[in-house]
Amino acid sequence: MVSYLHTLLALPLLVFFLFMKYKTNIKNSSSSTFPKGPKGLPIIGNLHQLDTSNLHLQFWNLSKIYGPLFSLQIGFKKAIVVCSSKLAQEILKDHDHDVSSRPPSHGPKTLSYNGIDMIFSPYNDCWREIRKICVVHFFSSKKISSFAHVRKSEVKLMIEKISNHVCSSKISNLSEVLMSVSSSIVCRIAFGKSYEHEGGEKSRFHGLLNETQAIFLSFFVSDYIPFMGWVDKLTGAIARVDNTFKALDEFFEQVLKEHLNPNNRKKDDEEKDIVDVLLELKNQGRLSIDLTNNHIKAVVMNLLVAATDTSAATSVWVMTGLIKNPRAMKKAQEEIRNIKKEFIDEDDIQKFVYFKAVIKETLRFYSPAPLAPRETSKSFTLNGYKIEPKTSVFVSIWSIHRDPETWKDPDEFYPERFLNNDIDFKGQNFEFIPFGAGRRICPGIPLGIATVEMITANLLNSFDWEMPEGMTKEDIDTEGLPGLARHKKNHLCLVAKNHM
Repeated sequence: MVSYLHTLLALPLLVFFLFMKYKTNIKNSSSSTFPKGPKGLPIIGNLHQLDTSNLHLQFWNLSKIYGPLFSLQIGFKKAIVVCSSKLAQEILKDHDHDVSSRPPSHGPKTLSYNGIDMIFSPYNDCWREIRKICVVHFFSSKKISSFAHVRKSEVKLMIEKISNHVCSSKISNLSEVLMSVSSSIVCRIAFGKSYEHEGGEKSRFHGLLNETQAIFLSFFVSDYIPFMGWVDKLTGAIARVDNTFKALDEFFEQVLKEHLNPNNRKKDDEEKDIVDVLLELKNQGRLSIDLTNNHIKAVVMNLLVAATDTSAATSVWVMTGLIKNPRAMKKAQEEIRNIKKEFIDEDDIQKFVYFKAVIKETLRFYSPAPLAPRETSKSFTLNGYKIEPKTSVFVSIWSIHRDPETWKDPDEFYPERFLNNDIDFKGQNFEFIPFGAGRRICPGIPLGIATVEMITANLLNSFDWEMPEGMTKEDIDTEGLPGLARHKKNHLCLVAKNHM
């Protein structure tokens, strides 16, 4: 009873203390040394004004009110949003070292084995070594080429599947088809096997993948208002993370067990998948960190979620952009079909100038990854404002790609804008940063682009595409879902007709 009374007496004091701390934060944030932004409420700040399902659109609209740099108070955390290429260059190039960490969040931290992965890890020695491993052993030109046979065989299966749709006059759900082929490619590269053709295993794998993606988007009160972490327990958010992590870990344990089985050892280097390579590196013990099974699981988790998601989402947006713009569709198909081949190989794709412009315009117009989140590690000055350590930084890629001061007619899908210029997506042209820039730029760009190009080039070569009966191109919406990659909200369903 005494303990209960003490708690009741302490609660008002705690709320008063937190309120005064919040007022101090707001006062500091609203001073001339910090960017302006929308006013918030005590304790929660601007939380009630943010919708995680379309943050990129909210930031874009707020930039029209507060300019290309504005601030937010998200609970007890300060945040800034960068919405211009000039400021993006300043923060991702000039201050790259100062903003190379990720904002911590309970869900990603748990699923990444306490942040020892490549995507969600803070900026530290572990992250540097893990990234180096991935760049050298998985994303080098030589390694990407060695996986070409995987992409080719899976895309051929995709073409066969759609051909069956043609024969049976069935509408092709490209959202499902392209997620399936992307998943198969990534799983074969990572594990040496695909789960797409294994019935129950397919369902288990997809359920696990979907739940993992959902956790990355979940909101945790404790991330922004630490003393209210009990809310996460009450809503079941913590239990959901724990259950997903347990299932994910069991899946990875099974994968490791299969790879450690002497009967499954691969002698030829060309046959070795990513798990094989990671296990070899672990046994060699020549790294600057002690590579553990948990490191391996965390890296594989990154590949599963990021690579599958991004490739599938981008491929769907390519086909969305083209079906809504028949002129661009016709021009791309004419270029591809001009070589008169039944199947388009990766060497063929390097000759396609207009098709590559279509890929770039898709990445600009639809921005599959519309926000690049960072966190500051030290104070610095940006555009005349003092930015403190532990400030969340959101680089609004969507806003930068739609900036009328940079792009002519930015709301028009127009691949020709990428012809006869050297603008690329490798992080040097800050008006076009679909994969981010600086130290945290996505290292898997070569693998992702090779996958998207192989899939979409063959879709355009093998089939003519039409709208389902009774629909027009205006009926194809462009709404997206929140996620590490921005998927199309409503499935893209089209009618395929055999071309050859």
